[in-house]
Amino acid sequence: MKLGTKHRETLKSVFADPVSGAIAWRDIEALFEALGADLSEGQGSRVRVALNGVRAVFHRPHPRKETDKGAVKSVRRFLVEAGVTR
Repeated sequence: MKLGTKHRETLKSVFADPVSGAIAWRDIEALFEALGADLSEGQGSRVRVALNGVRAVFHRPHPRKETDKGAVKSVRRFLVEAGVTR
């Protein structure tokens, strides 16, 4: 799979140390889609994501658009389990 520049930058930010708390959630969702993940809406602010046989549920941040550090760690763990690395 070939990722565009924006998606590669988002992926790099997700795997950066120290963990960033300044990644826009919409950029993470766009990365999931670029990787071929299936996204579906859950109740409230929940988003279900399936990628390479791995499933996860995330909560869209609100009222802020940036994803907090704990959620970025969860996204990182999900991507690793799905076989996606830097």
